[in-house]
Amino acid sequence: MLDALGPWRRYIIAFIAALVFMCCLMVGVWLWASQQLQRELDIPGNELLYKVPAGASLASVSRDLEQKGIIPSSRLLRIYARLTKQGGIRRGEFLLDSDLNSISLLAKLRSDDVVQYHITLLEGWRYQQALDYLHSKANINAELKGLSWEEQKQKLGIDLDHPEGYFFPDTYRYQDGESDVAILKRAHRKLVSILEREWDKKASGLPYKTPEEALIMASIIEKETAKDSERELIAGVFVRRLQKNMRLQTDPTVIYGMGDRYKGNIRRKDLREATPYNTYVIKGLPPTPIALVAERSIYAAMHPDDSSNLFFVAKGDGSHQFSATLDQHNRAVREYQIENRKSNYRSAP
Repeated sequence: MLDALGPWRRYIIAFIAALVFMCCLMVGVWLWASQQLQRELDIPGNELLYKVPAGASLASVSRDLEQKGIIPSSRLLRIYARLTKQGGIRRGEFLLDSDLNSISLLAKLRSDDVVQYHITLLEGWRYQQALDYLHSKANINAELKGLSWEEQKQKLGIDLDHPEGYFFPDTYRYQDGESDVAILKRAHRKLVSILEREWDKKASGLPYKTPEEALIMASIIEKETAKDSERELIAGVFVRRLQKNMRLQTDPTVIYGMGDRYKGNIRRKDLREATPYNTYVIKGLPPTPIALVAERSIYAAMHPDDSSNLFFVAKGDGSHQFSATLDQHNRAVREYQIENRKSNYRSAP
């Protein structure tokens, strides 16, 4: 057949030869590229914490990884990403190990597999304590630092006159560079969800008009005791005092009203000072919660015990003695606060 083509024979043979060569070359390049892409990463110590900053592109990250000798070819990785339509990558910190290759590295950089950190907000803390703790973490973006509450609540999207008590104390996961705003938004949503749920299941006859008043009560319970077995008892005392129009007379509210002036002791003049939070002076609840509140204190505020107790006094070992009458209470005060006061006295567990 080639003889019949006459003078075209040489060109046809040359074309076939070139085609075969190109095919072999392409197969060779493909095999080389595949080998390079599947080559394990060269990571010193077999593990590396690598940070992808906000706004970084695959091009800039791959060039950096090539310069560090971790991947064999930045260009090859970008070509592979373009052909497979995997151009976008996430920001955050990624833990890279020597079991990865360029293909699995790309998949990791596009995934949610970023390094997670944990931060715990403690029950009983004030809002400012929680905020200061967030700002003590160098890898949290402190968007709220130095702002007034009016400015903070705009960023948080919260319409509250006062922030105290409206953030749930819990352990929260976050990634490097996440903001205090994002973490506190989650803490606020969780608090609102728990408060609404417990409000819907509350006992009847409680002296609260709103869930917010129940939250105020829960914050007082939180500061009065850390013993789970006492929370409903404490709640019962305060609920009955409210129902009888008695003052709550609880020290944690006095301390909160003193603010930075509190140095560890409450004096007689502090108990007589008229502040919105001094429940030795005012009747009813203070205007806001006084601390971050655990779920068990919210539950106790909604389900107080049904005894006749109206008083309690710290026994010095972290627990309290409860009394139904003033005479009983005075005897308990003499026993635990005066005559047999413990040398290692403590009011909390």
